Amino acid sequence: MTSAIDRTAWEQAWTGLGVSPPSPDEFGTLLTHYDEPHRAYHTRQHLAECLDQLAQVRNLCDHPDEVALALWYHDAIYKPRRSDNEDRSADWLARVAEEARVAPPTVQRMRDLILATRHEGLAETGDARVLVDIDLSILGAPTARFEEYERQVRREYRWVPNVLYQQSRSKIMHAFLRRPRIYSTDYFFEKLEGHARENVVRSLGGH
Repeated sequence: MTSAIDRTAWEQAWTGLGVSPPSPDEFGTLLTHYDEPHRAYHTRQHLAECLDQLAQVRNLCDHPDEVALALWYHDAIYKPRRSDNEDRSADWLARVAEEARVAPPTVQRMRDLILATRHEGLAETGDARVLVDIDLSILGAPTARFEEYERQVRREYRWVPNVLYQQSRSKIMHAFLRRPRIYSTDYFFEKLEGHARENVVRSLGGH
């Protein structure tokens, strides 16, 4: 695991908001959720990859510590059979932030950042665009990592019959291909767009 999964980095994000970090127990509880046995992709590996991407683009963020904490918590709740994971993850971060006395406008921005990872429409702010592109950076990962990601997601939906799973997955992948751009920031577009489209096309069997 990369060094990104580090309590010091988590605490620095809180101090960057001008508040004292929550207790170490909160950090431990958060990581316990990323270690849940039903997860295969939405794990510490994904979290570390996201944080590593953020380290390369902090200068693109208006509020980099808000983006960091939104990434730390964006998959804090992940139940594949539910459709409200982002809402519940956003609620978790908001509760902890409010207890830490983070300013209400900051809490709302972090909530909105997590909700943007539902990928239901175009991100509305610069920070949301950065965060969403980070979350989708796996699509442009090297081929071996992308194929591992595909296997990991399938394991998270292991109870779904293969025909139904392939239909659902194909719908999602085709939706990405229909976008004028998968990545809305120039940085990720220039870095990953071409390979992401190659990966997605290959996932669809060349269709």
